[in-house]
Amino acid sequence: MADDNDRSSPRRWAELRFSVIGPLLTRPPGPGELGAAVEELSRQRWLHPGTGDLVNFGASTIERWYYQARAADDPLAVLTAKVRKDRGTSRAVNDLLLAELRKQYKLHSSWSYQLHRDNLAVLCEANPEDLGSSPSTSTVRRRMVDRGWRKRKKRRNPTPGQKKAEERLEKREVRSFEVSHVHLLWHFDFHVGHRRVVLPDASYHTPVLLAILDDRSRLCCHIQWYLAENSENLFHGLCQAYLKRGLPRSQMHDNGSAMKAAEIERGAQRSGIKPEPTLAFSPYQNGKQETFWETVEGRLMAMLERVEPLELSFLNRATLAWAEYDYNRAIHSELGTTPLERMLEGPDVSRRCPDLEVLRQRFVRVGRRTQRRGDGTISVEGVRFELPNRFRSFDRVRVGFRKWDLSMAYLIDERTDEAIARIYPVDKERNANCRRRSLEPLDEPVKPLGDESIDPVPPLMRKILADYAATGLPPAYLPKDELVAAGDDEEKGEQR
Repeated sequence: MADDNDRSSPRRWAELRFSVIGPLLTRPPGPGELGAAVEELSRQRWLHPGTGDLVNFGASTIERWYYQARAADDPLAVLTAKVRKDRGTSRAVNDLLLAELRKQYKLHSSWSYQLHRDNLAVLCEANPEDLGSSPSTSTVRRRMVDRGWRKRKKRRNPTPGQKKAEERLEKREVRSFEVSHVHLLWHFDFHVGHRRVVLPDASYHTPVLLAILDDRSRLCCHIQWYLAENSENLFHGLCQAYLKRGLPRSQMHDNGSAMKAAEIERGAQRSGIKPEPTLAFSPYQNGKQETFWETVEGRLMAMLERVEPLELSFLNRATLAWAEYDYNRAIHSELGTTPLERMLEGPDVSRRCPDLEVLRQRFVRVGRRTQRRGDGTISVEGVRFELPNRFRSFDRVRVGFRKWDLSMAYLIDERTDEAIARIYPVDKERNANCRRRSLEPLDEPVKPLGDESIDPVPPLMRKILADYAATGLPPAYLPKDELVAAGDDEEKGEQR
């Protein structure tokens, strides 16, 4: 069946012609009756497939259609208008003028179609023999749209990344995708809200929404409003999603500063989650997330439009309830089922999430610090931390910390990359009580070999003396002061 929206298609015209001559084919007129039957049909009115107006057709036209359809095996095929031989070519825009239009578009892709046409008109006036007459604006628009030369927003001082993204979009096709397993890929991003919220101190802020979606099931794993888009809030939301749904295999996000923070990247790596960042200035790669924002604004926020004042606590309660009992349980137009049912169908490749303390140890940035010998402390982001006494022999240590929370840090093992001890900032008031622990020895005492008496001559010197004596030669020096000292000792002995 022909598309109802395309009322001027050749197929619709063929169906109309066939309906006009249909009575002649189903009830063929007898000898001498064809003319009268054709005249009768020419007086009838028919619905125009393009405009919808009532029209009639001449007798000769109907007769021609009749003879064409009667002798054909496929009447609709012969009644369909033939494709023009010059289809796909333009008489108003020749090859030279099209080349000028292409060059013009490459230099000025932000121009309107009218401005392109006006500039082509000047070129045609200057060189009418080669370029021909000036085309109309509609002709220029059709030629440009056919070749994908659409108007683009002009960027002031575009960065190299923006230029590279535009070139990639021109040369690479864009296709929708969906992974094969639940929790194989998660999407997350921040969305700036359109409503301001009031806090307990009566201040107003514009919140941002963090949402984490599963790619295959479209399940909303976690959703929450925050006052800022930063790595601290991202860590806060991701931990809740992991604890509720388990660890995914990979996660897709844009290249925002919060997503690229060292704490977030290391935490994902230590948890066995592969990062899948989108290409720079290519938000279409995270299209599922962008579509979800439309649902949030059109459904959730629409139901809260008359709530004044809108408190952040109430907004978060309403958002979480909407996600769990409306979005996750509503039929998804593309899936044909609910995200919750799609998630339960599987197959599922999620992993068990460790406890919160392990997540905190993983989501840290790691750096090396030099221990100050005087008091056994290190400096982290301007804050001094005390090291346990058992690490006092270390010159440099690896420390893991979160820039937004310096109330605690971790010492990281060099070999296993695991946290081996917590450290805390220096408490000078507590240290002022003059109570100090006794230092335990760093090594265990070892029982010496042989006699336990202490020999004042070291083993190496004793070996050197023995080797020298074994040569049988006298000492290679002339004694002087030691002889005098020896003579004095003898005289003192005789006097006694």
